[in-house]
Amino acid sequence: MFGRRRGPARKAAGVRAGSDALVLDGVGRTYRGGGVVALHPVDLVVPRGRFLAVMGPSGSGKSTLLQCAAGLDRPTSGTVHVEGVAIGSLAEAELTRLRRERIGFVFQAHNLVPSLSVGENVALPLMLGGATDGVGARAAVALAAVGLGDRTDDRPAELSGGQQQRVAIARALVTEPAVVFADEPTGALDPATAHDVLTLLRQAVDRDGHTVVMVTHDPYAAAWCDEAVFLAQGRIVAALGAPDAERVHGVMRQLGAGRTVVAA
Repeated sequence: MFGRRRGPARKAAGVRAGSDALVLDGVGRTYRGGGVVALHPVDLVVPRGRFLAVMGPSGSGKSTLLQCAAGLDRPTSGTVHVEGVAIGSLAEAELTRLRRERIGFVFQAHNLVPSLSVGENVALPLMLGGATDGVGARAAVALAAVGLGDRTDDRPAELSGGQQQRVAIARALVTEPAVVFADEPTGALDPATAHDVLTLLRQAVDRDGHTVVMVTHDPYAAAWCDEAVFLAQGRIVAALGAPDAERVHGVMRQLGAGRTVVAA
């Protein structure tokens, strides 16, 4: 299903060959009593240790897909499995714990807590889960991995936008999640800083065996991924293995013109 690899070959401990981090089986979402279809039933399988881009025009359903896949919204139909767990069958408290422990989030707006230090922001998911021993050390390791090991005691306001996004990535990875969902993580960044953020996400996949699902509108960002899937009017209408910016741009241009896309 996936193609190109970037960087060194990955041999992450504990990653089972052929295992899936995320499976969507007939997942759909309607609103207003079924009058508005945001997402038609879709099927999607993301193996562990892969980097997937989700793309499409505005209103195509990509944010709805991410929200359902991440357990932020419950689908109207179908099932979502995260590491084999059917999240739709979980009680609200269980779902909250799964999101905190097994899912990481990176958003365009960073969503850091301004009153907490950088280290405390990264440690927050651990502390909310009740962890006490070694929390500071785990946060420090995560910050060092994104190149901010010397900024633990600073406040978010003392960092640049790109550095804040690095902190958000460290926070997303500190719990060793099954899947990291990134929603337009480079949307507010200049090209050089976006390159640095994409490098970190790519390294998280290749070096550490994480799984990343990224919603993006940027063909350059999608070119860092193993595959790109494209939505239009709530349906997955195309996919590109080993995407490059030119091919991604071509598919997006066809979708914008309302054309049928055939891509592989």
